[in-house]
Amino acid sequence: MMRRTILLYFTVLSIPVLFGLNAWQAVRYTALERETMRFEDAQEQWIESNKRLIAGIAVLSSPERVENIALHDLELEKISPEAVLQIKITGAPAPEREIP
Repeated sequence: MMRRTILLYFTVLSIPVLFGLNAWQAVRYTALERETMRFEDAQEQWIESNKRLIAGIAVLSSPERVENIALHDLELEKISPEAVLQIKITGAPAPEREIP
């Protein structure tokens, strides 16, 4: 009889404890879900920022823009390919170094 009474008390007391644990888990889950959403929003902002920066790099490094700056701002002149002198150095063996 004593054993049955203890089991009954344990069962009756464990129900509110389990409900409390369930509520605590729900609160924790909600907080983690909010934090995850904040991180996803921040990640999305970083991705959009990177896209804008990459587009800006593409615009600033376009050959037309570089040529326009060279011709008008820096007053450089375009030369013909025939005026370019190319020098090729063949690989001569490196001089041997003596180790002291």
